[in-house]
Amino acid sequence: MLDDGDIGNIAAIGPLGDPPHSKYERLIARAKQVPPATTIVVHPCEETALRGPVEAAQAGIIKPILVGPVAKIKAIAREHRLAIDRYEIVDAPHSDAAAAKAVELIHASKGELLMKGSLHTDELMREVTSSKTGLRTARRISHVFILDVPTYAETLFITDAAINIFPDLDAKRDIVQNAIDLFTQVGLGTPRVAILSAVETVTAKIPSTIDAAALCKMAERGQITGGILDGPLAFDNAIDPEAAQIKGIKSAVAGHAQILVVPDLEAGNMLAKNLTFLAKADAAGIVLGARAPIILTSRADSVRARMASCAAAVLYAHARRGAAAMPAA
Repeated sequence: MLDDGDIGNIAAIGPLGDPPHSKYERLIARAKQVPPATTIVVHPCEETALRGPVEAAQAGIIKPILVGPVAKIKAIAREHRLAIDRYEIVDAPHSDAAAAKAVELIHASKGELLMKGSLHTDELMREVTSSKTGLRTARRISHVFILDVPTYAETLFITDAAINIFPDLDAKRDIVQNAIDLFTQVGLGTPRVAILSAVETVTAKIPSTIDAAALCKMAERGQITGGILDGPLAFDNAIDPEAAQIKGIKSAVAGHAQILVVPDLEAGNMLAKNLTFLAKADAAGIVLGARAPIILTSRADSVRARMASCAAAVLYAHARRGAAAMPAA
């Protein structure tokens, strides 16, 4: 699992040629069209960590419940002129207690989303993944980066670059399904999913190519649903049509990928950081597979990035709410 500085935030969609990072605005605008989701904000004891949910609430995207030391939260609000009088504050003396209380509130159906404040990622995820009191489901918990790369026409999801270090095939199945579910449920359509490796041919010398081929077969057999898979694909022929053509790869995914599934956390982390620092992409993250989506931000993230992450999580929660309300067939 990565440290806080390694967890980024989110982007959306838009054709090539849009103003840089306009995809954020599209995503936020879409989230404003659905009811706000009650969001448990864990230990917002730093300006950005508090300003993010406050501004998301003012935009009508979330309804925050702030969990942490009341006196400290109010002092930060006063210092930075943030109006929090209308929001419920649940007292917790320190960050560990705040994480435990937040998970308890989700169990009690007091909120639909979790949002990390200024505590360490490990503190929150330790409570989320607890075998006794956590929020585990049958699905593997995984992280999805959503990137707005100014030079790429598609929204790029990268998974998993933050939670699962060396996932096996079963874990990768859940990682892929979590990403597909997020993509479809925030309203982006049917995703083209590239299972990445160093090469585009299957070889026993590179185990990730075998996993990629197996995942594609699993999709054919209905073990993964909702997306179009291809792999193994190298990064160039996953996102560049010319590179795919030169290699003679013909598929709906090659050259036009929207979800990039990496072999392991190290590869994903390096890929996401390369796009962020060299291609000037905006990046954000959501954790899926738990009983509630988790807006997992870095303490270094901008308020705008936090708001965009909230927007994606709210759209996802709204879709799940609608699915739960549908009568059984």
